[in-house]
Amino acid sequence: MRILANNSSNGNCQGGFTLVEMAVVLLIATILMAGLVPTISSQIDQRQTNETRKQLNDIQQALIGFAIINERLPCPASATSNGLEDPIGGGVCNHPNDGYVPAAVLGLGPVNSQGLVVDAWNNPIRYAVTSSYANQFTIAGSMKNVWTQPSITLDLQVCTTSTGISWNSCAPNTSLSSNGVPLVIFSTGKDGLGGMVNPDEAANLHASTFKTFVSHDFTPTYDDLVVWVSPNTLFNRMVAAGKLP
Repeated sequence: MRILANNSSNGNCQGGFTLVEMAVVLLIATILMAGLVPTISSQIDQRQTNETRKQLNDIQQALIGFAIINERLPCPASATSNGLEDPIGGGVCNHPNDGYVPAAVLGLGPVNSQGLVVDAWNNPIRYAVTSSYANQFTIAGSMKNVWTQPSITLDLQVCTTSTGISWNSCAPNTSLSSNGVPLVIFSTGKDGLGGMVNPDEAANLHASTFKTFVSHDFTPTYDDLVVWVSPNTLFNRMVAAGKLP
């Protein structure tokens, strides 16, 4: 069977595409489109990753700014605090290692229906803060008491693997944070709560058990994005702002 095309210039019917030819054209178009889909998907993933990295850096700077203004770090929000600290005003935090970024306090967005700031995949961004030195990092005006210590050791650790971690400790030669850090921020990535698949992601989601987080390059099952602030960075920024000593 041949599909005929009408040539209006001379009124004669001339040969067009056969059904076989049309099928071949459609097949080629389908193959080309199939080849483009992974590329487009990869570009979208990379854009979302870059957006979330920037977002985490912005949150990091907002937390440092909060510390400079209030001379303390904010407590994490809970799932039901509508983006506010839990408790409001800081002190002894109710969710120091399993809470969320307090978006309402920091003036950050976008937020979901629970008032929690979300990443490019619409997952709430997590935030943990140290409880070391009797919670003086989250009590107004008390950080200067820690700054005067001859050496500082904090209870939050960032490791390159969850293998061999114990309470407040990485396995030998896997620590990224030396003597610990005052705060950690992380996104659960595209896969959301993927901790059931990867033990390193599970460690981040259950850091309240060990106070230990894991950060490394992406793998097929690990796509968390983890950011932290060293005590030296935090104190140096406060000194530069005239809040310390």
